[in-house]
Amino acid sequence: MGKLEDKLETLIKEKNRVVLAIDGMCASGKTLFASKLSEKYDGTVIHCDDFFLPPDMRTPKRYKEPGGNIHYERLKTEVIDKLQSKGGFSYGRFDCKKMAITEEVIVPDKKLVIVEGAYSMHPFFGKYYDMSLFMRVSTEEQEKRIVSRNQDLKVFREKWMPLEREYFIYMGIEEKADLTILSEHDFVLNYT
Repeated sequence: MGKLEDKLETLIKEKNRVVLAIDGMCASGKTLFASKLSEKYDGTVIHCDDFFLPPDMRTPKRYKEPGGNIHYERLKTEVIDKLQSKGGFSYGRFDCKKMAITEEVIVPDKKLVIVEGAYSMHPFFGKYYDMSLFMRVSTEEQEKRIVSRNQDLKVFREKWMPLEREYFIYMGIEEKADLTILSEHDFVLNYT
């Protein structure tokens, strides 16, 4: 944990606002870890899951684009472009059950802002973050976690996991990250 905490604490002391991107595999612990870091450093978390594609954008062409299964254009204009501004801001949360933006999320003015989720390091955004993490998980553990969330493992295996892998490989996401964490062996699930 030392390397991560040391760098993060140094950045927090030096900058007005520190932005941390946490990208990685589905069910690797990104959301949990972001929450723990946010609690420890009095930060705020923005979830890439709030930017799923609306129905009219879910086309075969869009899904063939590496990293195209997130509404990255909206994430950029509503979040990324506002991260270095003073004060808080807000963005719309996409609800997959209603297939629409259903609420406004208020992002308070905090010293640490964590953008977590697969596609948070999409090259479309540029290097907007001060530090980045890539989270891995073994296939066995990943599938256990997906099932424990009552999510359809078959859909994840056939659709979401291949789309993520293509994005990671095509964009070189893990290689670009400052640190890679293997969640079941490192500290993520037991982090305090």
